[in-house]
Amino acid sequence: MSAEEQKWPEVGDLVMATVESVTDYGAYVKLDEFDKKALLHKTEISSSWIRNIRDFVREGQKLVLKVLRVDMEKGHVDVSLRRVTKREKIEKAMSWKMERKAEALLRGVAEKTGLSPAEIQEKAAVLVEKEYGLYEGFEKAAREGAEVLTKIGVPSDIAAAFAEVAQERIRLPTVKVKGILELRCMKPNGVKIIKEAFQSVKKTGKTRDIKSRFYVVAAPKYRIEVTAGNYKEAEEALQSLAQDVISHVTKAGGQGIFKR
Repeated sequence: MSAEEQKWPEVGDLVMATVESVTDYGAYVKLDEFDKKALLHKTEISSSWIRNIRDFVREGQKLVLKVLRVDMEKGHVDVSLRRVTKREKIEKAMSWKMERKAEALLRGVAEKTGLSPAEIQEKAAVLVEKEYGLYEGFEKAAREGAEVLTKIGVPSDIAAAFAEVAQERIRLPTVKVKGILELRCMKPNGVKIIKEAFQSVKKTGKTRDIKSRFYVVAAPKYRIEVTAGNYKEAEEALQSLAQDVISHVTKAGGQGIFKR
């Protein structure tokens, strides 16, 4: 549920907050996702003894906090810092960062299409959020193009703008895997055969999401590197390309093996 729909956090929620003021008994923070104030009491800042609160929190600081109590009638919210685990802090901060990026990307889509943010939200963002998650949808569009959005009902013009904005602004995470090919061909044109094997595989194996590179280590050893969006894709492509090179060389009368 979005911050706009949910006016108050629930007990146990992890929230992003900005420290507004620090007192002798704690700190007052603004809950960024709810536009509400909350009290971070001194006893909820740290499990260790606190001599100076500002050694732990300071004005303007962003914190991941856990909601302890919510009193909607009085307008009070109590939060805790010490009850947030390191893992929760990392995951919440990352989620918050992705949400802010997604909002900026949506504004970019609105500018490209000439539609209002509300129209983009209604015609596209709701569908993308439901199917993939909003930022994840942008990443998917960056990798696979507008088709991944049109197939879930996003109008083609908006889907195209989504993909264009995503490809312009998102630097997709990648992984690299590599191995060694040992290739031998004793025929007079053996060097040419090996060279043609690499050229043939490079042409057929090239895709938008997977990049490969071959280079000589010291004959007969050749390194093959594959870069892809995740380890599984990279590993599968590496094995496939290596076997294709070996197959090409073998059919021409040579031999080859692949090592990691």
